[in-house]
Amino acid sequence: MDSVILLLLLILLGYRLRSLHTFPCFVALLCEAWFTFTWITTVSTKWTPARTNTYLDRLFLRVPELPPVDVFVTTADSVLEPPIITINTVLSLLALDYPANKLACYVSDDGCSPLTFYALLEASKFAKLWVPFCKKNNVQVRAPFRYFADETTSNSSDLPEFKHEWLKMKEEYEQLGRKIENAAQTSDPCQLVGEFGIFSKTQLRNHPTIIKVIWENKEGLSDGVPHLIYISREKRPQHPHHYKAGAMNVLTRVSGLMTNAPFILNVDCDMYVNNPKIAMHALCILLDPKGEKEVAFVQCPQRFYDAVKDDAYGNQLVALPMYIGGGFAGLQGIIYAGTNCFHRREVIYGLSPDHENQNAKDFGFINGIPSEKELVQNFGTSRLFVESATHVLEGKTFTTSNNLCKSLELEAEIQVASCEYEYSTSWGKQVGWIYGSTSEDVLTGLIMHTKGWRSEVCSPDPMAFMGCSPQDNLGQMAQHKRWSSGLLDIFLSKHCPIFGTLFGKLQVRECLAYIWITNWALRSVPEICYAVLPAYCIITNSSFLPNKEPAMWIPTTLFVMYNISALTEHLISGLSARTWWNNQRMGRITTMTSCFLGFLGIMLKRLRISDTVFEITKKDQPSSRECADDTVGRFIFNESLIFLPGTTILLIQLIALVISWWGWYWKHLVTNECAYGLGEVFCGAYLVLCYLPFLKGLFGKGKYGIPLPTIGKAAVLAYLFVHVCNSTVTN
Repeated sequence: MDSVILLLLLILLGYRLRSLHTFPCFVALLCEAWFTFTWITTVSTKWTPARTNTYLDRLFLRVPELPPVDVFVTTADSVLEPPIITINTVLSLLALDYPANKLACYVSDDGCSPLTFYALLEASKFAKLWVPFCKKNNVQVRAPFRYFADETTSNSSDLPEFKHEWLKMKEEYEQLGRKIENAAQTSDPCQLVGEFGIFSKTQLRNHPTIIKVIWENKEGLSDGVPHLIYISREKRPQHPHHYKAGAMNVLTRVSGLMTNAPFILNVDCDMYVNNPKIAMHALCILLDPKGEKEVAFVQCPQRFYDAVKDDAYGNQLVALPMYIGGGFAGLQGIIYAGTNCFHRREVIYGLSPDHENQNAKDFGFINGIPSEKELVQNFGTSRLFVESATHVLEGKTFTTSNNLCKSLELEAEIQVASCEYEYSTSWGKQVGWIYGSTSEDVLTGLIMHTKGWRSEVCSPDPMAFMGCSPQDNLGQMAQHKRWSSGLLDIFLSKHCPIFGTLFGKLQVRECLAYIWITNWALRSVPEICYAVLPAYCIITNSSFLPNKEPAMWIPTTLFVMYNISALTEHLISGLSARTWWNNQRMGRITTMTSCFLGFLGIMLKRLRISDTVFEITKKDQPSSRECADDTVGRFIFNESLIFLPGTTILLIQLIALVISWWGWYWKHLVTNECAYGLGEVFCGAYLVLCYLPFLKGLFGKGKYGIPLPTIGKAAVLAYLFVHVCNSTVTN
């Protein structure tokens, strides 16, 4: 079906070139040429899907001892990202089916919140009970709030001892939740004295480095609780902090001094472990003889719990990753999605896959002897960190101190987390997470692929991680705006995937796949033009679609085939037809609103008028997810500009439909001079159907109604559009 759709698009372009005699047809040609190119990148990406299967029973035949793994958890706002969600993620990670003496969990708090620190302190006490309970009873879901939400787990065993233990654990968790909730409701969650004293003189964007070892597995017990370290990097108003990428680089350096594990797992604060054996599944790929030489990172798919019924906001990402993600896996590898990803530390430090033949000077080695000047230029002035990085790049084991709180090394850790440490180094350029885009994850993965590395998808059963997705359209649209702007920023930068193919080792089809994903924002321009084209034709009594001729079946068949193809993919993915429609509807809305604002934001950035802002997506607490059935799927509106394009497009379509009804009567029945046909009217009606939530918002009240200022601005823009259309007719 994808091939047939591509053939129909090419036939439609041929028809346009033969009948290019009006302005609407010229605009249609440009838009349809872009759609054809986009579909070529889509088909190329999906053409050779692949899946990687892992076999845990073979892992221990290859490696007698599991390697250490450092786990990074990032959070940035204790209000938008409540600590109760963060600690559930942390607790699930501490309870991984992995030797505790081989794990260390680092939590980056970019909000410098004493509440987050307090929550982690209390969670570490609960972890001493929770981790043994999970491993003893082989608990599958190890995030407490999800485990205890399923009452059937208490009846999974007839043993009175288990039921007693289950009730005790549930009571302990509820007590933990009450402590954190009570602390969150006070202006000062805890007295800022003692170990909290350092928070007494901190501001959100102006504070020193805070590194606290919350729990240390001093005995090195494999069945104990792993290390837990809290980090809030230094921030000063005069120094850029590079958002999440900056936080990840600080975590990399601090962990390099503390534990220096050869593998790194990074997860967002809302992504809990759903498969406790996931670390071993990922290592099956990373430690495979072929994987050791070729695979830079292993990406686990994102899946979400408590989804809104029928995916009303189109943010569950089920069918798309299955087909596009599987296609990526069959090329040079999946993109790095920013969470649920296992990395090689040596690759993060800039190693290339052909490092055996690589110029050793790239890493500060001349004739096998470390060059201090080159090492400092790459990794900074910390002697201890340069030593640890050297051991990683040489493939040697770097033995860190058994005491994480050692005062001398703590000073070094504070140094590498300072604002000024990265100046005149390769951090953010060739080393670590790459700066320059709010989609630092995709950019970092692109750089690795450009160097020649591959990546793999790891999707065991059950799914590795589960997270929370936006529970309303506000979060969904803000998220897509950030994604689309960051991705377009990559395409327009020196890291453009086209350059990666011309001057690097990015494969051609992998380049096309990256072009497909980095042009989400750019896609909004032709889609908006195509959306207003039917209205333009109705108002000006012209046409852009074949009318009363055999060629009319080209766009008709194309529309039907595309929707059948998309519906089939959703049904095969186990989704409903209603979910397919919601995804199609939200695809149109998101592209012409969120992605368009992302496009404008990047244009303003490139013109040096303004800079992009990293917007944190709100994570809802589990207890706040229940809502009345009549509000599920309803759109919430505010005075944000993100609703202006959609409201304008809706008003334009409504005006055009009214004109078509009135004009069709007079021009068709009376004068028989109606140039536009059923195709233009159908397109307008289809768009109104897609924007039905906005139509309801025109008459809604409160948060469910579009604010009057937005309606007023949209009405002015719609009036200007109609005026311009009438002017072209007059001229």
